Amino acid sequence: MSLFGDAIGWLLDPANWQGPQGIGARLIEQLAYTFGAVLIALVIALPLGILIGHTGKGRDVAVALSGGLRALPSLGLLILIALGLGIGFRAPLITFVILAIPPVLAGTYAGIEAVDRKTVDAARAMGMTEWQIITRVELPLGLPLLIGGIRSGVLQVVATATLAAYVTGGALGSFIYLGYSTRNYTIMLGASILVTLLAIVLELLLSLVQRLVVPRGVVAGTAENVRERPTRLRPVMGTPIQEGK
Repeated sequence: MSLFGDAIGWLLDPANWQGPQGIGARLIEQLAYTFGAVLIALVIALPLGILIGHTGKGRDVAVALSGGLRALPSLGLLILIALGLGIGFRAPLITFVILAIPPVLAGTYAGIEAVDRKTVDAARAMGMTEWQIITRVELPLGLPLLIGGIRSGVLQVVATATLAAYVTGGALGSFIYLGYSTRNYTIMLGASILVTLLAIVLELLLSLVQRLVVPRGVVAGTAENVRERPTRLRPVMGTPIQEGK
């Protein structure tokens, strides 16, 4: 059997999914790192992004901060934090939170900024408070970019979470490093396939969530013409009567 077939066979073997060291437990760890890190990043970056997008203050600092955090090497950052905190789950979790903050922050303030200022001014003229403008106008209209930032953060963390095994944080990377150390390429390929499939499934699910929660007609901050045809028939214009005919 080919190496690819052996890897698929390893994935489909129920015995490999059982126990605390099995695929099932490692898959749960991978998901826990992913959603745990993105959730913490949301708590930090969402209010900050809303404040920056609504007031327009601190945008340059946010852009510089997002760019700087994106440039950090994932493995180097993980090892640096692990040297300070020790082995375990804390160092990988903090690393993944740092990696998830830039896309969530950028998506949030970009989504708020993309809202037409005339719409905001109209809401303010109607007597809405600043909180009502944020929750009823800016956030709903900025959802496409905001959710896009969350999607980007989830995909980045789920792919990087394999590095947790470097500091014995578990997750699916454990199989990759085990296969590398024992030259068992079947396990390495099987774990890599599983991580890839997991990223694709999460992307599809988040795309579905984005389609469900974003108001109809709001796509990338632009209104969509939902009318398929005019509701009124155009008046028939006759030929102008010319004098002498």
